[in-house]
Amino acid sequence: MRFLNTRAVLAAGLALAAGAAACNNSDITSLNQNPNSPEDAPAGAVFTQATQTAVGRWLGSGYSLRQMEFLTQHLAEVQYPDEDRYARIRASDTQGYFQGGNGAYATSLEDFRQVVKKGEKVSSPAISAPATIMQQWEFGYITDNWGDVPYSQALAGDSAGGAVLPAYDAQQAIYNGMFSKLTAASTALASPGPQSLGGADPIYGGSTVAWRKFANSLRARYAMRIVNVDPAKANAELTAALSAPGGVFTSNADMAKLNWPGDGVFDNPWASNFKTRDDHRMSKTFVDILLARNDPRLPVFAMPTVDFQNGKPGAAEYAGQPNGLDAATAGTYFNSTSRPGAVFYPGVTAYGNYGGSGASQPAYLMTYAEVAFIKAEAAERSMGGLTPAQAPGFYNAGITASMNQWGITDAAAIADYLAQPSVAYAGGVAGLKQIAVQKWIALYTDGGQAWFEWRRTCQPSIAPGPSAIFTTVPRRLEYPTGEISVNGENVNAAKARQGPDNMQTRVWWDKAGVAPTCP
Repeated sequence: MRFLNTRAVLAAGLALAAGAAACNNSDITSLNQNPNSPEDAPAGAVFTQATQTAVGRWLGSGYSLRQMEFLTQHLAEVQYPDEDRYARIRASDTQGYFQGGNGAYATSLEDFRQVVKKGEKVSSPAISAPATIMQQWEFGYITDNWGDVPYSQALAGDSAGGAVLPAYDAQQAIYNGMFSKLTAASTALASPGPQSLGGADPIYGGSTVAWRKFANSLRARYAMRIVNVDPAKANAELTAALSAPGGVFTSNADMAKLNWPGDGVFDNPWASNFKTRDDHRMSKTFVDILLARNDPRLPVFAMPTVDFQNGKPGAAEYAGQPNGLDAATAGTYFNSTSRPGAVFYPGVTAYGNYGGSGASQPAYLMTYAEVAFIKAEAAERSMGGLTPAQAPGFYNAGITASMNQWGITDAAAIADYLAQPSVAYAGGVAGLKQIAVQKWIALYTDGGQAWFEWRRTCQPSIAPGPSAIFTTVPRRLEYPTGEISVNGENVNAAKARQGPDNMQTRVWWDKAGVAPTCP
């Protein structure tokens, strides 16, 4: 599998077409057609590029590493703390993920739409369904960040009667749409058709069996997301997802991940960031939780502090930095707190050699551990056809899967961890809190999903730092400034329905005073 710059191919094709139309001369047109320069990129090449773009956006060095991992307090900022203080996650800072030439709608979502069309043209769900599933994976981030967003009218501006300025769908309608499309995609994959993505699929190598499991697992994620606002719908979708033909993830071999080539061009974005920047440290919130549980993942997730490595008396081997500090205070933690683990570093950096092979470190779109924790919560809530008696098994399976995912395979060490009083499953509301915390730990590197889950469960307990610009942790992102100026009428309709366009407004599924795990 190779990553290709298909956008250049498409641009070249459009340029040729435009030139031919301007000349209006069939002879010149035929003479200027280059049989070696395609005017239309093949579905596989477009899918590869769209996947790399989407994964890089939501699991990369901007949104996840430099914004969401601070919000959810996996990481802290030691040099440039504006994001950690919530000052650089405002409307003008996040619009590139949503709107404009590099936003999701104009790039990956549109490219996936083209792949769907190409697959449908050759009657091959093995091509169209993975693109549909990836669209729903990406729409999940978009709606959970902003709430009401364009969905039903999105990506139709170039079709007859299509909306150039699309309406914003209510989040409830978006979730219903995602459930429907994931169900249809999973069903369609039972008859994959004559063509497939094959090696152009950087997630599953064209395996329709694997894509069905991903579609059903993603449906389960979204079902649990809405449990506090619409428990009946959540239960129905969860029951259907867990019993759907094709099944859900049952081992780490099933999880959806992008194996970055690590070739110096297409590297894991975290490693690319750490190659030149040394401004991330582990959050005190995260490290304290790992230390309190004697978690064997800590040496993988974090490096020993510089002070400890230099033999400074009294230095902690692993320590986290408090979030939300001013620049002067944050700087005092430079050597006394832990960097992220060597597994995320590309080896040689501008400031030292930290080992690791982070350039090829996978990006995890969804893991088996997450599915196991979804099942554990469903069981404790008597949802999805499961019972509370099954919750401990799913809970332990989720922890074990996360350990294995990060290279912790010593069965005795895992058993010792599970036997600790703070970890051993307690059941009831206490058990739900344990599930939420362990899920939050397992979502490290996927800052967006960790933040969404924190908003749903209130677990673990996190609070803004002393220099934060808000007194509460943000619960959504503001609509992008560019979108407000271009599509203001529809944005205003969304605000009238959803509530004020600020970072404290709750989206539809984030219902206050309902979650049993919240204070």
